[in-house]
Amino acid sequence: MRFTPERLAALRARFGGDNEASIHDAHFRAVAANIIDNSGTRSAPYAGMPTLLDAPARYIDWQSPDFGDLQVALAGVPMDLGASNRSGCRFGPRALRAIERVGPYNHVLRCTPTRDLRVADIGDVPMRSRFSLEQSHEDIESAYARIHAAGVIPVSVGGDHSVTLPILRALGQREPVSLIHFDAHCDTGGPFDGSRFHHGGPFRQAVLDGVLDPTRTIQIGIRGSAEYLWEFSYESGMTVVHAEDIARVGVPAVIARALDVVGGTPVYVSFDIDCLDPAFAPGTGTPEVGGVTVREAQAILRGLAGIDIIGGDVVEVAPAYDATANTAHAGAQILFEILSLVSRRHAA
Repeated sequence: MRFTPERLAALRARFGGDNEASIHDAHFRAVAANIIDNSGTRSAPYAGMPTLLDAPARYIDWQSPDFGDLQVALAGVPMDLGASNRSGCRFGPRALRAIERVGPYNHVLRCTPTRDLRVADIGDVPMRSRFSLEQSHEDIESAYARIHAAGVIPVSVGGDHSVTLPILRALGQREPVSLIHFDAHCDTGGPFDGSRFHHGGPFRQAVLDGVLDPTRTIQIGIRGSAEYLWEFSYESGMTVVHAEDIARVGVPAVIARALDVVGGTPVYVSFDIDCLDPAFAPGTGTPEVGGVTVREAQAILRGLAGIDIIGGDVVEVAPAYDATANTAHAGAQILFEILSLVSRRHAA
């Protein structure tokens, strides 16, 4: 098509003058109606109280929790007592809340999750002790059992990866759940320095506790020098996709494998930010070079649209090692992608 005077006149007629603020595409017009107010103004991303993905805030009295009609609860789990290397991901929830300009529209999945769902940031899970790992896990399991009993889907920000164990205990009480797990490490190791509950072993313990189905579990992005610790993944029947496999077989094949593994079962999505290469996410406790790109991670997550997602998390963002805030920004984007999966499955 050549750009002719007639074409210019047509564009001026359609997009100029009284039509200057008009959006003609029906889908885009509906999205804009959810984001832009009647005066033509959008909320400034730098204004107001920071929340996860700029969702509304909802105060929860944990002595008598009332989740109202929420479909999804965004929650922080600021605990890193299970970290084996660099600590500091207890500040992950706060770092992700400070990130602006993530969403609200997902242009690939064509959804606006914080508008399409009844969702709120319910704050951080209360924990009785900043020193006891086991007690913190008890508090996390108790909080998530209440969220789950209310029929609310939890989407969370850690904290170290050990926090996923008590969440799975709460969600898998009746039957083992399926898992799509993004990580540099399988996190199926045995006791470390006398503890079974560190961030390198939550999924081993979840299987042994009977709350995770290993044959319906896929682990994506695995790499590094700790492979000798992950035999439990293979022996239990988990599917392991190493980081180098993604380049070899391609993103579509990884998506197809993940969908085949979990099938139509209820599935939890857990994303350790160290799945990403440190070039994209240096602010984490156990970085491993040779990792997944943000674009690959987004593509795989978006390819999972339609799964029966019952919850998800982003963990291990440690802002003290994140000089540019790139890690927190990537973490917030991944959180948005997970919430978008919930939107595609459960939007009202």
